[in-house]
Parts: sequence; C-alpha cells; structure tokens
Amino acid sequence: MHLKLALVFALVALFSLPGHARDTKHLLSIDEAMSSADFQERLDPNVRLYFGDTPHPQPLQRRGEYVSNKKTNAVGKSDRRACEWVLLSALLSLQERAVAEGGNAVVNIRSYYKKNTFSSTTEYECHTGAVIAGVALKGEVVKLP
Repeated sequence: MHLKLALVFALVALFSLPGHARDTKHLLSIDEAMSSADFQERLDPNVRLYFGDTPHPQPLQRRGEYVSNKKTNAVGKSDRRACEWVLLSALLSLQERAVAEGGNAVVNIRSYYKKNTFSSTTEYECHTGAVIAGVALKGEVVKLP
C-alpha cells in the first residue's frame, strides 16, 4: 500500500512541474534554401521574390502588404529540413497572393515571427519545437516592369 501511495505522489509531483516546450530560433541561409531542388521545382519563376532591402526595379503598382504564417510537422525531420520545407510553403503562399492581387513580385520580404520583424537579404528566421516548425513572412506585393 505504501508503495502505491509513494508512486501516486511521485506521478503527481512529476506532472506538477512546469512544462518547457522547445522553441528554438534559427537564422538560416536564404540562398541555401532557394538553391535546393524543391524550391527550384515548385516556386513560380514568373513571380519574383526580393528579401530585405535587395534592390529591385521601381514598382509600376503597389498591391498591398501581406503576411504568410506557416507551420509544418517537424517529426522525423532535422530542424534545417523542417525550416526549409515551411519556408517554401510560406513563399508559395506569398506568390499565390501576388498572382491573386495582379502582382508579379513580392518585395521587402522579411521574417515576421510572432509579429517581430527580422529583415535580411541573406537569412530568414524559423522556429522549431518538438513536433512543429514555423516561419512567418511579411512582404509587399507589387507589379514590376
């Protein structure tokens, strides 16, 4: 009886401890991701993507600023692979929005995770946990010459 009671108290104590979910921040290379076969095959070459303050032609029309907040299942994937997969999903979403709004490019693309802006021409921000990876991007849809 004492053993059962001790086991119950041990389990209650274990489950009473605060949980700490993993939320690892990564700053990863845009060029490495964009050069992968998945990106080359799936991104629309007719909708150009400009990260951070990368120079681009003067827009003929501005169609608005949009956010793409994507998550993916990270189980069984390395953090890098999960981050690249969810980045691709976020970029595809921005390209789809550009087409829907009559644009042909997305400029000033920056990370926007939990509404915190990180702008770079070389890196994007991704967060990984035990089972989920997430990327949020914000960019302006434009019509370029």
